[in-house]
Amino acid sequence: MKVALVHDYLVERGGAEKVLAALHQLFPEAPIYTSVYNPATTLEVFRRAQVRASFLQRLTTHPKRYRALLPLYPLAFRSFDLSAYDLIISSASGFAKGVRTGSAARHICYCYTPPRFVWQYQHANARERFNLLARLGLRAFAPYLQRLDRAGAASVDRFLTSSRYVAGRIAAAYGRQATVVPPPIDCAQFASAASTGGFFLVVSRLVPYKRVDIAVEAFNRNRLPLLVVGDGRDRRRLESLARGERVRFLGHRPQDEVRGLLATCRALVVTGEEDFGMAALEANASGRPVVAYGAGGALETVVPGVTGVTFPEQTAESLLAALDEFQRCSFDPERLVRHARRFDTAEFQRAVQEIVSEEMESRRSPAEQGGGVALRPEEARA
Repeated sequence: MKVALVHDYLVERGGAEKVLAALHQLFPEAPIYTSVYNPATTLEVFRRAQVRASFLQRLTTHPKRYRALLPLYPLAFRSFDLSAYDLIISSASGFAKGVRTGSAARHICYCYTPPRFVWQYQHANARERFNLLARLGLRAFAPYLQRLDRAGAASVDRFLTSSRYVAGRIAAAYGRQATVVPPPIDCAQFASAASTGGFFLVVSRLVPYKRVDIAVEAFNRNRLPLLVVGDGRDRRRLESLARGERVRFLGHRPQDEVRGLLATCRALVVTGEEDFGMAALEANASGRPVVAYGAGGALETVVPGVTGVTFPEQTAESLLAALDEFQRCSFDPERLVRHARRFDTAEFQRAVQEIVSEEMESRRSPAEQGGGVALRPEEARA
């Protein structure tokens, strides 16, 4: 069986790239087709893969500029001819699902979300705070991009997604059901520590919609120590909000250092509305609880009072109340680890393998499925 993997762009080290890495581990011989690839800014595992980038690679791979090529992404993925493959697995929140496939191939799409800038423009603008040129461009191209995105979705035989929350969004955009397969948590990479360092932790891209400003304001008030790991265009503004030495910004840190911080923090603080929220489960895999905004994917991964606490509003006041509740709770590190293992990479890969088997079986003719000759209707009635 010839397999191809397709991914929107390989320029970041986020949750989508972790999903792709787990898929590549399942299908190590499969090439990865993508729009642009920057080995210096994405996961190192892809350096050992067959990565085949589109013509956009000649324009830019800069992590701050590749999104400017948005109107060209549908064309970039349509330029790939995947007709020689039996199975295509696309990993997409954009236009990767729009690749051309053979008529007999099966196409499974792990969809992180229908593209917000196409289907939820106002929400996307509030999240990303687009500049004037981007706002005008997105409004002008929106009908064109919606048509292309629908066409790409129509080529998918089966949708997979991370949570029931996102499955609802897929149903609204495409009128399609999606099978929920939670993304992989590599639990073996995380370990509990004998004691904590007394600090709370944020691990996040520093962009407006992650609402890290809520955490900064809350910890300014309660004067508990907070470490913020991550970088992004909102970092300067967030640093200007911090008062004193209680809130410290560490920028990007190596993965082994992040794992050490997860193991020794009092709790991970999650202030954004996440489609799933892998970082929260990585904290649980390290034996540490979470304090999370109770919306989106967090409602499917955080068990209040068992694996963490949630807060109902994206305000500093709501977070402060949750932190007060957190300090009255006790959490069992072993139980937290057991909870995280339900989402382990092995569970993700097992689920994907089962779905691939189902889809490839449905691709076979009735004669192949039954091991004999397919009967015509009149012969079957005789």
